Amino acid sequence: MQQLLGPGDPPPFSVVNERGKAPLLLLCDHASKAVPKALGSLGISEVELSRHIGWDIGGLDAAIALSAALDAPLVASGYSRLVIDCNRWPGGEGSTPEVSDGTVVPANQGLTREQVDARAEACFWPYHREVDRVLDAMTAGGRQVCLLVVHSFTPVMKGFVRPWHVGVLWNDDPRLPEPLLTELRRDPELVVGDNEPYSARASYEYTLTAHARSRAVPHCSLEVRQDLMATPDDARTWGQRLAPAIRSAVGRALS
Repeated sequence: MQQLLGPGDPPPFSVVNERGKAPLLLLCDHASKAVPKALGSLGISEVELSRHIGWDIGGLDAAIALSAALDAPLVASGYSRLVIDCNRWPGGEGSTPEVSDGTVVPANQGLTREQVDARAEACFWPYHREVDRVLDAMTAGGRQVCLLVVHSFTPVMKGFVRPWHVGVLWNDDPRLPEPLLTELRRDPELVVGDNEPYSARASYEYTLTAHARSRAVPHCSLEVRQDLMATPDDARTWGQRLAPAIRSAVGRALS
């Protein structure tokens, strides 16, 4: 298989606060809008790549703020979700979209299995292998931990104005999401979605299925609306705002 990443390309993942003491691992699946040099611009403009189709706007800054506030390790992906989506099964639905929210992505048209595999080997599997490595270290000796994936969502999709400020996405393990929903709803200013604007019960969901459900680790995803985190300062403020609710929910999930 031809090597996709070359000199000057960023790494496929980053780790923040690896020695954090909290019984919580934070992830950010769509942390970056980077594209390997070998793929050029994917055939789209920088403006398009900077939209929500290219990454989770504000997601990484909010996750870094949460990592600091909670003293929790964080693993973040290194490449745009348009190169390969780190929360989709490689080669499956939404993995390398040919069209995303009305934008045609020329470099994703008619990809062969070999081309998808090359992207996965370069940008997908290294990130997920690192998640496993960190989880293995955190759970050594039988230590109990939680897993929380930080995402952000566009305020308008297909003409629908989304009313939620934050959303908690989960499947069938209520240990973390139910107390998190309760804690978030204590803030009267927040409109909180339960499996909104997306659902972790969707068949394409990868990260929670691959890492948390297989280990029986309490888990969920947290979504924050992107217009609330349009600047790094705003995103960090939201991370700090949400930290107390997450800390309390983790404590309840592991009690």
